[in-house]
Amino acid sequence: ADFFLTEDGTFVINEINTLPGFTPISMYPRMWQESGVDYPELVDRLIQAALTRSTGLR
Repeated sequence: ADFFLTEDGTFVINEINTLPGFTPISMYPRMWQESGVDYPELVDRLIQAALTRSTGLR
């Protein structure tokens, strides 16, 4: 999400980024890196989650 900070200290949401960048230098993987999950592990986790989730399709 993008925010503005007004003069009185109020945060205002400008937009929600539903498709965040996903290169190794983008914010989304960088946040995971700070929590101890490096880029290759993040990609692995996302792939595993996609493979094991239920789609509801028959």
